[in-house]
Amino acid sequence: MKKIIPFLLLTIFSFACAFGPLAPVATPTPAHTQTETVTPQPTATPVLPTLTFTLTPTLVGLKSPTPTLENSATPEPLATSPLPTLLLPPTESVKLEGFLYVTIASTEIYKAKGCQPSTVRVTAQVENINVVGYVLLFARFKSLKAERASKWTSIPMIPFGAGTYLLDLSSDQMLEDAYFETAWIEYQVVSTTQSGVENGRTGIYKERLKMLECDPTPTPTSANVIP
Repeated sequence: MKKIIPFLLLTIFSFACAFGPLAPVATPTPAHTQTETVTPQPTATPVLPTLTFTLTPTLVGLKSPTPTLENSATPEPLATSPLPTLLLPPTESVKLEGFLYVTIASTEIYKAKGCQPSTVRVTAQVENINVVGYVLLFARFKSLKAERASKWTSIPMIPFGAGTYLLDLSSDQMLEDAYFETAWIEYQVVSTTQSGVENGRTGIYKERLKMLECDPTPTPTSANVIP
């Protein structure tokens, strides 16, 4: 009996050495792992405006107004060449057989061409365009104070169109110009056919057009006299 007890104690001691202590062993805590957090970089994204749509209500049964001449745009007039202005005399006391009118552009001209105006435009409108072939202006000098007059000068007038005839008359176109310095210029207009047959004649226009003496040399004054 005494031999069994030491044997049991030896067996128990050997078992304890083989399996170690029975107390729980502490579990080691894993080391902390550092995690890098990546911050996203801003990107250039365009900011688009918010589109706002306004709905226009459609009225059922409403008709658009019909354009009228008042609402329509007035077209621009085309540029045209202006026609000559033909002025009728207010009162015509001279006979106008075969003519509608005879006018002059001014009532005074100067002799020769040293002073202006030295010409006057005479305008005549025939009554019947189809039968007139030529229009002639007859002119002469008439003294301002005496009964003396020059010979008649016949000058063809220039056709302008629509039965209108023109002539720029000057004193040097007339006969006996050298004998008159100042005078009335009397004139008369005659129309003929192509063959020369007279078919129209006005009366004589008297004391309507005056020719003045031309003195192109200025009168001496204290401003232009050289001592």
